[in-house]
Amino acid sequence: MYEHILISTDGSDVARKGVESGLALAKDLGARATIITVTERLGNHGGSPKWDPNSGERPGYEDSLSQEEVADEILASAMVTARKLGVEADTLHVPDAVPADAIIETAKTRNCQLIAMASHGRSGLGRVLLGSQTSDVLARCGIPVLVVR
Repeated sequence: MYEHILISTDGSDVARKGVESGLALAKDLGARATIITVTERLGNHGGSPKWDPNSGERPGYEDSLSQEEVADEILASAMVTARKLGVEADTLHVPDAVPADAIIETAKTRNCQLIAMASHGRSGLGRVLLGSQTSDVLARCGIPVLVVR
């Protein structure tokens, strides 16, 4: 049924649940996975993955990590989970992009049959309802989307 699953993550706690669920499904189905993280232009990724946007505190310039470093940490963590489960997976960082656009385009170009993603990510107000990026993927993508809460 699903031979290739695209799993999206921004490194947040709920996104980690999406990664775990997507990888568990891939294992059960014998599917391979591509794990994607997208960093937006101008540092909208929130600096360090340790930064909590709801804390009111912002790390100092010297404490901030580059987009590439943030993406590497996020993807390395997801790959640990993939290896533990024995799922064949690769990773992809798309810098300076709108997450929904990059997720949809990657799913198409890599011939994924399913996208697994969290119901919301790092954005503060987006936590109340379905996240804007998730909602956008659901509205515009022509392949099935598994939304994890």
